[in-house]
Parts: sequence; structure tokens; C-alpha cells
Amino acid sequence: MRLAIVGTGYVGLVSGVCFAEMGNDVICVDIDAQKVARMKAGEMPIYEPGLDHYFERNRVSGRLTFTTYLADAVAKSTIIFLALPTPPGEDGSADLSYVMGVAEQIGPMLDSYKIIVDKSTVPVGTADLVAAQIAKSGKQEGVDFDVVSNPEFLREGVAVDDFMKPERVVIGTSSERAGQTMHTLYEPFVRQGNPIIIMDERSAEMTKYAANAMLATKITFMNEIANLCDLLGANVEHVRRGVGTDSRIGRKFLYPGLGFGGSCFPKDVKALRKTAGENGYDFQILNAVLNVNDQQHTKLTDRLVKRFGGSLEGRHIAVWGLAFKANTDDIRESPAHRVVREILDAGGTVAAFDPEATETTKVVFGDQITYAANKYDALNDADALFICTEWALFRTPDWPEIQSKLKAPLVYDGRNLYNPQRMAEQGFEYYSVGRPYPAAEQPKG
Repeated sequence: MRLAIVGTGYVGLVSGVCFAEMGNDVICVDIDAQKVARMKAGEMPIYEPGLDHYFERNRVSGRLTFTTYLADAVAKSTIIFLALPTPPGEDGSADLSYVMGVAEQIGPMLDSYKIIVDKSTVPVGTADLVAAQIAKSGKQEGVDFDVVSNPEFLREGVAVDDFMKPERVVIGTSSERAGQTMHTLYEPFVRQGNPIIIMDERSAEMTKYAANAMLATKITFMNEIANLCDLLGANVEHVRRGVGTDSRIGRKFLYPGLGFGGSCFPKDVKALRKTAGENGYDFQILNAVLNVNDQQHTKLTDRLVKRFGGSLEGRHIAVWGLAFKANTDDIRESPAHRVVREILDAGGTVAAFDPEATETTKVVFGDQITYAANKYDALNDADALFICTEWALFRTPDWPEIQSKLKAPLVYDGRNLYNPQRMAEQGFEYYSVGRPYPAAEQPKG
């Protein structure tokens, strides 16, 4: 099939590359001429494991092309995916200006039947708004089109696998013609038997928000359990295993830490809460999820500040990890950035290392912190090590090397990467989330 992907952010580029890998002809459209030129030259604008291989193969083969000309892409395509930003407003609502702006542009361009697909995460009712905008701005009489909701369920760091082997595909449309076309497009991706679920547009839009809100709730609930474990002397790792083996609950998204971040969960939970409020419903669970998540990153930083007498003046802290999670350079709503800000606000200085998110972090913090070339360089003359992201290269470090570089063997682990007993045996003062320190070596904080 001939596809256009409007927007080459995270969702748009992954979708375009993976559709091309399955044999479709894909035109990716973006208004950023410099970005388009870089992609034409083979430069990847984002970091996502495995995407570069498919990107290059399909770019060279000609199945994946890039342009700034929307009209040309629309004319050459049967299906036009809108993978545009929907950033949160100050009140938590999703900003639809990019989506509606492109819908207005597309209207006059339609000269034959097209399917316009909302791939972005959008509030319930957006498909109706997009259809109305296209119809309003369209100049060609008698030209038919359908607007479909096709939410993405991609996890950063494993997005290629998620797209190529989806657990399910959700297609929201009331049009049999559009539904059959979209079903044909996705059939090659579900050869293992996973479902393609066709429903109405509003239910598809709600499905995306409901899924992200549920996952955010699981994370937040486990963080609350971890906080209670800290007070009671229980071990959240044991609790997590005991709870996760219940088939009704499952093991995924039960790992406590510094709270959730990224481009989806915070934005989508706020948007769903906003939608509920606009319709006269007080979504109390989501209020609690957001409130707890806003406070979660402070649990360990508060202990760090307390450990040094209530202030970090004159203290230098090494931070491992800046991305909101491993295997991405995405720093949107990153708990690591919140930790860095807390340290700076308490008077401390920071030397940070992340294998992928350094450049994106420089845009936020500039020269307020220093950036190390590797994880061990970040430790030089540091009073403590604070771990914020669960990168694999942090899991089995050289502990004698760490001890030789730190002023004191003091570690704050926001991802529970290490065994408290082993850390104590190696002489570290070690703090994690929801796990007791060995009784014989109670820490000071």
C-alpha cells in the first residue's frame, strides 16, 4: 500500500519505518526541512534500538522517503497517518492544534478517496472533529474520505518489536470500507494470531487512554506499597513477586522506583482526568495517581539531603541515568531530571552520565551540571552516587572502582538494581526503594 506519515517524531518515524519494512511504500512528511534533509542523508533523529537497521534498509531501497511537501504525499498515498504532537496544556488538556491544522490543510488536497488515520493519542471525539474540519476546508465536491482512530501501543526501548509483533491492533471506524483496508494493512503484523480489534472511533480513542492510565496506576500503586514497606520494614521485592504471580494481576509494571515519566503516561493520565472533569466526573483514582507520582521522586532525594544534615551545599553528587527509562534518549517528564533539579535546589552540584540522553539533557540543563564521558568519570570527587535510569550497563559495575572514586561508599538506587545484602558486604551505605537495609548495618538516613 501507499502510505503517508505526517510527523516524524517518535511514533511517526517508528510507524513509517516498520510499515516500509513490511513492503509498503511510505512517505514521511515533516515541516522541519533540516530534519528531513538529515533523514534523507541517512541520519536517525531519535535513538530506538533496532530502528536504525530497518531505517537504512528501507531508505536505500526507496520504500521509505522523506519530504516537506504535504500535498505531494497526500496525492501519492491511499492512507494518511497523522502522527503529530498533542502536548499537554497548562490545564492538562491535549493540545490538538497540530492535528487540526494538518486536517485543515488536507481538506483541499483530497481528489479521490483517502483514509485519514489519527495515530496520535487524542481525546475522545477527535476523529469527529478531524472529519468535520476536513469536510469544512475541502473544496472538491463529491470526494469521499474516512477518518479512523488507530492508537499506538509502543514502549520506548522496544518499540520496533511492539510494532512488528503487536499484542493487538485497535482500529476505530464506523466505515466498513476503511475497516477492511486497515485490516488488510495490519494482517502481516499479526500472523501469530494476535487480534485486530475493530470498534467505533470513540471507543478506540478511549482504549488508548484507559490502557495508559491503568499501567500508570499499577506503577503508582507499587510505589505506594514500597513507601509503606520502608515504614514497616517489609521488602517490596518479596511483595512484588508474591503479588505478580497472581494471574489476575500479572508481573508487569510492578517495579517500584522514582515514578513514571516519558511522553505518554503523564500526558495521557492528565488528559483523561481533564476529559472526565469537563464531563462532570471526578476521576478520583487518577487524581491520586498523579499526586503520588509528583511526590515519588523526592523520597530518595529527601533521604540524600537528610543524610548531609539538611543541605547539599558543598556536596557533589554523581548521577547515573538521565533518560526517563533505559534504551531511549527521551527525557520528557524524566524522573532523573526531577532528581537533578532537587539536588541543585538543595545546593549541590551534579556530574551526570547517560549513554544516550546527554545531548537532549543539555537542552534542559545546559551548563548547570557537568556531563561525564563514561559512568566512572562521573564519580570523580563525588560525595554519593544516585542511580536514576535502569540502563543495562549500570547493573554489574566495578564496585572497587566505584569505591576508589567516591569520597565515601554512599549509593542511592532509584531503580533497585542491586542486592542490599551484597552492597552491605562490600561496605556500601546503600539506599533503595521499599527494601530494608541489612539489620546489622542500618544506614544513617
